[in-house]
Formats: sequence, structure tokens, C-alpha cells
Amino acid sequence: MTLEEIQVKIQAGIENSIVTMEGDGCSCSTKVVSPIFEGMSLLARQKMILAVMNEEITNGTLHALSIKTRTPEEDV
Repeated sequence: MTLEEIQVKIQAGIENSIVTMEGDGCSCSTKVVSPIFEGMSLLARQKMILAVMNEEITNGTLHALSIKTRTPEEDV
């Protein structure tokens, strides 16, 4: 799975998101910025991203995903 494929999937699953990726296709990190995270705990935000990528994590296509989440205000 390419970084671009992961990025597109996360952007499709998290409304109004800006997604940046680093790493390679099976072990990578992402930063997701979206107003939807407002008022959510860091754990709830991460669970939301993991839910979007659950199939790829479960079937082994994606081995490791480091996640940073921010609201637009936090990303200044």
C-alpha cells in the first residue's frame, strides 16, 4: 500500500481533513488535521483514524501507523 493510497483513504474517512504522510507503505506516520477533532480526546481521535484503516491493519497490508491528530487551531 502506498503512502498516497493511505492518505486518500484517511481523507475520505475523516471529513474536512488535511493528511500528510511519511515513511513507506507498510510502516508509516501520518498527521491528520481536521475540525472534527474539536473536543475529542487524543485517544478518541486515534481510534477514529484506526477505524478507517482497520481492514489494512487487520490483513497485514499496513504493519505500523504512527498517528498525530490536530484541530486547525492546534496546528498553528
